[in-house]
Amino acid sequence: MDTPVFFDSHAHYFDDRFEKYEGGAEAAIRDAFDLGIRYILNAGTTPETSRAAIRLAETHDGLYAAAGLHPSDSHEISDADLPSVLDEIRTLCTHEKIVALGEIGLDYYWDDSQKDRQKSILDVQLSMAEELDLPVIIHDREAHGDTMDILRAHPNVRGVLHSFSGSAEMARQLLKNGWYISFSGPITYKNARSLREVAASVPLDRILIETDAPYLPPEPHRGKINFSGYLPFTANAVADIKERPLEEIARQTTENAKALFGL
Repeated sequence: MDTPVFFDSHAHYFDDRFEKYEGGAEAAIRDAFDLGIRYILNAGTTPETSRAAIRLAETHDGLYAAAGLHPSDSHEISDADLPSVLDEIRTLCTHEKIVALGEIGLDYYWDDSQKDRQKSILDVQLSMAEELDLPVIIHDREAHGDTMDILRAHPNVRGVLHSFSGSAEMARQLLKNGWYISFSGPITYKNARSLREVAASVPLDRILIETDAPYLPPEPHRGKINFSGYLPFTANAVADIKERPLEEIARQTTENAKALFGL
């Protein structure tokens, strides 16, 4: 049987946490490729990290980049500077290694005092994605209702809800509107019953898998620095839920990611 080919659809190899990985981010990327990860999408969260994602993508075959302004990072940008920051994101999105606009979205977990500002910034970036004909990578934490409302306001935009944490009904609505659902390390956790129920309800041809490295390591690596080499643990969890061979999960989720990102 052929060796499984995996696509890690969401990672952050510019993150300072990789300083704790022996050899740093470059070593983590090489180790992941050696372990059978064929493709990795490195998602920026600010202009600076988006540029870093592009630089890494330029030096590794199979490594791609996304550019965007994450809701948590937007809090640190003044209203006066925001237009120029968003203009820079738009310019970065024209780079040949950029395959998506993201990571963008809403996050009310850490700070819900700027909900309207977050929604406004997301609205601008969704319009940008439509103009540039790019898929988007959506972050949604404790903001399910507002996320759905703003996505409905942009019916021509498509993409993926990364590290999905919503309900089966939310997933059903997203699927109906042409979106993909991505699962990460938490689907391997013992207390993830509701998340596994969501995965069971999502057709295999609409599922992506990811690490969100260096965050959200799967069992049995919780507490460690996550990297793309741990992606098979998430894939195995999906395989168990779907009662399908691991090789099929790897192949189909890779095809899904390539289709979404135009590769």
